[in-house]
Amino acid sequence: QVQVVESGGGLVQPGGSLRLSCAASGSTAGIRAMGWYRQAPGKQRELVATIASGGNTNYADSVKGRFTVSRDNAKNTVYLQMNSLKPEDTAVYYCNVRRLYVVAYEDYWGQGTQVTVSS
Repeated sequence: QVQVVESGGGLVQPGGSLRLSCAASGSTAGIRAMGWYRQAPGKQRELVATIASGGNTNYADSVKGRFTVSRDNAKNTVYLQMNSLKPEDTAVYYCNVRRLYVVAYEDYWGQGTQVTVSS
């Protein structure tokens, strides 16, 4: 099993910045991709950004150029630097950790952290 814990959410004004962190612990051998998803009220959960163990990244079009995902493999930690935040970025942000176990991938999720962008 893998435990996933996020931190760093909060209230920020439009145009501001926040940095989210997510640490994985437990049976971390085999972790491949790590990333962030978000879910706004009344909407489905959507991908924000992911990063593979080798460093390849993938971003939602809505956050390209504003958000940056990074990871520290030694610490099994992934970060999301969010700049130029907009009200539409308001959502609960969830960390995802994908692990390869034997021949199948397993997904682990954090409890979520609220990000609110409002003046």
